[in-house]
Amino acid sequence: MLHDALGHPVPTFTEAHVESSDFLAAADELDEERRAVYGDLVLSSLNAAARRKLEAMMKSGYQFQSEFARSYVAKGREEGMREGTLKTKAHDVLAILEARGLEVPVELRERVLASTDIDELDRWIRRAAVISDARELLATTGS
Repeated sequence: MLHDALGHPVPTFTEAHVESSDFLAAADELDEERRAVYGDLVLSSLNAAARRKLEAMMKSGYQFQSEFARSYVAKGREEGMREGTLKTKAHDVLAILEARGLEVPVELRERVLASTDIDELDRWIRRAAVISDARELLATTGS
């Protein structure tokens, strides 16, 4: 017999019978931290058939019914969009420098790509258009 994350016995199923309300609807009344723990426990306790069914539901454009699931999906989208924006802006800084024929030292390239500050990257984009040496990018004075 299988056991869940807390060590309780879980029957083995060969087929998943998953209803949208079965999984996370109970978490709607919990605070955010407890919802996250509950979600982790539920997901880690699923058998392979139920996990496949849930994954298929998620891939098919399923609209989550619980506020818990909707909030975590939205949070993931926001984080993904922010990461994409950071990556795009960092590459824009480097592209401007390179298009202007400026040599970009490895250390500078790594620093730009490691930035997690959108405002900083925006400043660097503006500076990349006017500086005469790529090493001037990180100077604290100017636009």
